[in-house]
Amino acid sequence: MTDPMETEEARALRDAVRALLTRRSGPEAVRAALESPLGYDDKLWSTLCEQIGVAALAIPEHYGGAGAGLAEACVVLAELGRTLTPAPMLGSAVLCGEALLRTGNDEACERLLPGIAAGTTLAALAWSGADGRWTPALSASDSGLDGRACYVLDGDIADVLLAVARTDDGSGLFEVPVAEVRRERATSLDPGRRLAVVECASTPARRLDVGGYAEPLRQLRDTATVAVAAEQAGAAARALELTVEYTKQRRQFGRPIGSFQALKHRMADVHVHVEAARSALYAALVDGDAEAVATAKVVCGEAFAHAAAEMIQLHGGIAITWEHDAHLYFKRAHGTALLFGEPAGFPGPRISR
Repeated sequence: MTDPMETEEARALRDAVRALLTRRSGPEAVRAALESPLGYDDKLWSTLCEQIGVAALAIPEHYGGAGAGLAEACVVLAELGRTLTPAPMLGSAVLCGEALLRTGNDEACERLLPGIAAGTTLAALAWSGADGRWTPALSASDSGLDGRACYVLDGDIADVLLAVARTDDGSGLFEVPVAEVRRERATSLDPGRRLAVVECASTPARRLDVGGYAEPLRQLRDTATVAVAAEQAGAAARALELTVEYTKQRRQFGRPIGSFQALKHRMADVHVHVEAARSALYAALVDGDAEAVATAKVVCGEAFAHAAAEMIQLHGGIAITWEHDAHLYFKRAHGTALLFGEPAGFPGPRISR
């Protein structure tokens, strides 16, 4: 079966996104975005949405989207991962877009999805607690929502706040007025991943799903996991590319250090991890079963952690300076590996040596 991320349309999308990010999201631009009030370049995000339509890819056409799919969204996420470009693609366009689509609520979708697809509305989804797992941290009752949700992507600056909460019939998706909750940005290991804490205290909320949301939640979790795996695979590949380029430039004993057999072996090992990540991502997109998704999370996380660790080792002393980008890849690797917790029955990603 053809890799859905390697079709003619997907390659054209990749080329367009990569060309734009090459022009507008170099290392200096990324660092400037990290220090901005939003934590990302809103002008670049607008360009990505208006000229390429990245936020609309996984949203049906009748809700203002492009009617593509998860594979196309993963193409964009992989490119954003390559350059570590901060953007609300994962939290707003993918996670919240998918959460709304799975409610079966046409009114809510017609009201909220067009803005998300256009990139003019920033949405955030509150779900997990301090342990980072998928168990809803909030609970719903007649008086409203109560609890404290952590690791909410762009939660402190979102225009629309959605929340997964425990209900009498299991779990449900709620729309929460942003003015009625306490939102605070959280310090995170990865400066390129904006996270927030959302606290509710008898907060009025509107339930959006029509019941029986347990299976849609599982599917939403799988979608989020695959999306993160795509970002990890793209970032791991770029970390390897940058490391290979450096070992061709730095010279020791009169020759490039990349010509030394020991370093060739180490870079070949990273290459194997990167290719394994691509294969695991392909399987998750094509098969879509729980085992393939969990495997993609582990394999892609492992590949990125390994590539980032070797990037620091093989760059030597400059890699541990603030001015070099190696530490940003390292922080992204470890922050992303734990973003949505660990799949049941699988170990978390670790650094391989």
